[in-house]
Amino acid sequence: MELEITLFMIAAYLIGSISTAIIVCQIMGLPDPREGGSGNPGATNVLRIGGDKGKKAAAITLVGDMLKGLIPVLIAHWMHLEAKFIILVGFMAFIGHLYPVFFGFKGGKGVATMLGVMFGLSLPIGLAVGATWLFVAKVLKVSSLSALIATALAPIYIYFLSGEISWVFLTAVMTVFLFWRHRGNIQRLMSGEEGLFKNKKGSE
Repeated sequence: MELEITLFMIAAYLIGSISTAIIVCQIMGLPDPREGGSGNPGATNVLRIGGDKGKKAAAITLVGDMLKGLIPVLIAHWMHLEAKFIILVGFMAFIGHLYPVFFGFKGGKGVATMLGVMFGLSLPIGLAVGATWLFVAKVLKVSSLSALIATALAPIYIYFLSGEISWVFLTAVMTVFLFWRHRGNIQRLMSGEEGLFKNKKGSE
């Protein structure tokens, strides 16, 4: 069983390493997201560089990145793995997105994949994190800030909605990684230079 779990975690990492943004842009004839806009292979940057196809391409990217986190965790539930292994599987998919083996270990910032993991853990957890992201995004209209606030609150939501300490701990670790990947955005937020959703300058 230990070997199976180890292989499954490796598989989760490889799934996470599939860059939805890069593949979608290649298929739809859009610029490489690593070379345009913010340079980040994520949904917000695909929207930024996509022109007339931007909304469709960004939506596909968002769903694809979420599924990378969601599907491995759902399979882990289906396999009746212990709670600590379920979150480890999600963590490996998240790390795969951040540091993809297929793309020189240069990936996205992890917001959508982490949200997929949260939905995989449980629907209430996913809804809590997702609703926070949408609410803050609607009010403040800053993509990076809404993501940072939602993910910072994720361990708290998990504590009250599940009580699984291993889930709380590894989600907190994911949040630290996510904040590190957003360090440039945080600096711009502090200096008042971070762009709004509607602006071409921005976060993801």
